[in-house]
Amino acid sequence: MNPLRIFNLILFFPSLTSAACIPFDQALDHIGETQCVIGKVVRIESGAGGVHYLDFCEDYRLCRFTAVIFPHDLKNVGDVRQLVGKTVEIRGVVKEYDGRAEMILEKAAQLGGEARRISPLTKNFDVEEKGHFSAGKSRPSRRRTSGSKKQIPTLPIEIPEDVESN
Repeated sequence: MNPLRIFNLILFFPSLTSAACIPFDQALDHIGETQCVIGKVVRIESGAGGVHYLDFCEDYRLCRFTAVIFPHDLKNVGDVRQLVGKTVEIRGVVKEYDGRAEMILEKAAQLGGEARRISPLTKNFDVEEKGHFSAGKSRPSRRRTSGSKKQIPTLPIEIPEDVESN
């Protein structure tokens, strides 16, 4: 086989040269290693400050693995909400956090399987609002009051004198 063809295969299909993906429940045994982890995404949770979590178990507290996307990486990864119910492959370094294995997802190239081609985030996706859509403003517009202005009383104000009692 032509060496140039082999080089192109390795360049464009790195999964051919990497080891098979490990199931997500075995990731804890591979802390510190660069791995491919596979699993079905049960739900996407949005945490404080726009951090997104890919949950692979019904109860995330009992799950041994999670994938984390920080707000500043979300634009590089894409619309992760599309991954619910799909079997995904995630490539990266398996790290330990709070007694569980996790992988930080920083770019779309780390995704494989059914997640290989997720669409980018919509332009009006607001990470700060925890996944809610906004019209591009970070603060609500000031309300304008309609109607007449409050009238300021004119001076002097007539104040009745107290009547002395005898």
